[in-house]
Formats: sequence, structure tokens, C-alpha cells
Amino acid sequence: MFEDTPLVMVETPEALDELVERLRKVRVVAIDTESDSSHAYQEKVCLIQVSDLTTDYIVDPLAIGDISALGEILSDPAIVKVLHGADYDIVCLRRDYDFQIRGLFDTLLAAQLVGLERIGLADLVVRYFGIELDKAFQRHNWALRPLLAEHIEYARGDTHFLLALHEVLIRELRRVGKLRHQREECQVLERRRWQGRTNDPDAWRDARGAHDLDEDGLRVLRKLWRYRDEQARKMDRPVYKVIPDDVLMELADTRPETERELDGVINPKSAMRRRHGRRFLEMIAAGLADDTPLPAPKSKDKPRKQRPKTGLRTRLRGRTADRVLADLKLWRNEVIARNPRLNSFSVASNSQLKHIATYRPRTLDELGQVPDVRKWQVRDYGEELLERLDKLDP
Repeated sequence: MFEDTPLVMVETPEALDELVERLRKVRVVAIDTESDSSHAYQEKVCLIQVSDLTTDYIVDPLAIGDISALGEILSDPAIVKVLHGADYDIVCLRRDYDFQIRGLFDTLLAAQLVGLERIGLADLVVRYFGIELDKAFQRHNWALRPLLAEHIEYARGDTHFLLALHEVLIRELRRVGKLRHQREECQVLERRRWQGRTNDPDAWRDARGAHDLDEDGLRVLRKLWRYRDEQARKMDRPVYKVIPDDVLMELADTRPETERELDGVINPKSAMRRRHGRRFLEMIAAGLADDTPLPAPKSKDKPRKQRPKTGLRTRLRGRTADRVLADLKLWRNEVIARNPRLNSFSVASNSQLKHIATYRPRTLDELGQVPDVRKWQVRDYGEELLERLDKLDP
């Protein structure tokens, strides 16, 4: 599958320096990462795959330790970085190493803009090169060492074809007039930051469902949440695999006080019940007895997005905004019906339409100020969108 392409394992600081020196001379490079998100308490990047036009590289950050030298390459906008579905890679590299990727070309975004229905990497490699990728190790624990031959072959497959795919999709984007769209979408993606679990001891306060709990429920949730965190840390497992959030929420809401009452919430024959049942009851009792002040939701402390000086304001709420949103979705469907190569992504997402319905812009300038609306959307659909909004009842 990889023909005569050399493979270089980068497992020492010296080997990494050699790779960085080589990459300084290239204009385009393919990147991918593998993490242990389904296997560890604190997920981390475990492998970085790199391909240039002649060689595939497997970088082992767990063996090297300090890989900061690679940041120079990733942040150089003169070197195009080709990734597929770059969102997770970008946030993980920033979270673990404070790396900033610039010069991004995401082949998944390109496939969406071109109008392809099947946009997975394996789908694109089959479509354009007639080669089937082995996806057997998608859920592998990449923190495990040593790396076996089949793991290395799988990993290099995620970057080996990306540069050829980049060339194909560049031509496709030019053909459909979407190259500028691609650049703008990639620039937006480059700014993405980690939004996952943090080490904040009060993260429970903004967990889904916490806002529906009364004060007693919140006090119980605090105890349960911290108990789960301690257990997950000891076991080095993701917190959701130790005790799911919805179980914590139900315990905090119902607050069982006896073994029998607990059986009504959690299957008494389950491993979780056997392992944690008694401690659940202890945490519930401790939470109810804890009069420590409750923190305010973090969401209330977040500063609002700064608005442009022109002062775009929210104009519609509730049912009126919902009605406008429904009509905008109909408009989008009509646009796609006129050109089957289009899709929701290449016209406007539900989230973007919701913002437009809420702010109901009256000019192209105002449309450009609506959160998440792209410049290409204003250029391509701005006049049509404003005309549609103008026809609706105020």
C-alpha cells in the first residue's frame, strides 16, 4: 500500500531535530495525531504522524519528551499543513504543547465544500486512489508501548495519502469556485481551543443537568463529582467510563438514603453498584450535611462576545425567532435543491441560521457582524438572505 515510501521512526531528540531541519525546506506537510482519550484519566497526544512528499515519519512524543522544536514548523504559515478533520488535532496539540497550527488545509472541510457525500479519510482515499485503509485500530490505546508493526502501518496510513489528496481537492475546489471558502474556513479552525474536561474542581457546576438541581442536589453533586474524579484518577480511566454524568445527576436529584432506595436508581447487579454503592450513599449524606457556599455557574461569569462598534443588537427572541429560523431553513433547502452539489455546510449551518434569525440583519454589513457568519456567505448569499428576511413579517 505504501509502495517504496521510506518510513522513519522519530524516537529521540536528535531524530526530532533532524526531522525539523528537513521540514524547514518543504512547502507542504501532512500531519495527524493519535491520543488515548478513551483509555486515560488525563488524555494526551501519544503519536504524531508526519508525511512529506518522499517520506513518512512517526514521531513518538512519549519517548522524546520535549517536542517543542516541532512547534516552529506547525506555526509557520509558509508551510501548508494538510490534516483531515483537524479540529481534534488542533485542540490537542494546543492543549498539550501550546502549539499553534497555521497554514492549515483540512481535507475534510474541502470535501464538504466540494459537495461530496462521503467525506471520511478512508472514503476519500478509496474514491480518488482506489485503496482501502485499515481502520482496525481506531479505538486502540496509543499510550501502549512497544508499538507493533500493525499499529505503525495503521498510523502512517492517516498521513501517507494526504498530500496527494490535497492536490486533488485543490483542483476540485478551483473547479467549483470554493478555494476562498476553504481558506476562510481553515483560518477559523486554526483558532479552535480545547473545550473539554479541565482540572477545575468546580467544573460540576456547569455540567449538563446541574442547572436543574436545587441547592441540596448541587451540594450532593459536588461530593459525587469529586468522588468520581478521585476514583478515575486512581484507576487512570476517563471519568465517564468510571461513572457516567447522567448517573451522578440522577443520584443528586433523587438523593437515595438507603440501599433499597439506591437499587431504584442503579441496577443492584451492576459492577458500578457493587463497586461504588456504599460510597454513593456516604457522598449523598455528606453532601446534604455540607453547608459550604455553592459557587456560581461559570457560564454566568463568561464575558459576552464583544460587539462591533456599529452596535448589532439582538432583535428577535422566542417564537418569532423560531419562525424566522424555520423559514431560513426552508430557504437553505431551496438553495440546495437548485444545486445538488451543495449541502448545509456549503450554504449555512443550523447554528449560523439561528444566529441570523436572532439578530435579523438588515444590511450586508450587519450580516457580516452576525456571530459565526463567514465572509464567503455574505458574498455568495447575502443579498438573497436579506431579501428573504425582508419578506417576513416584522
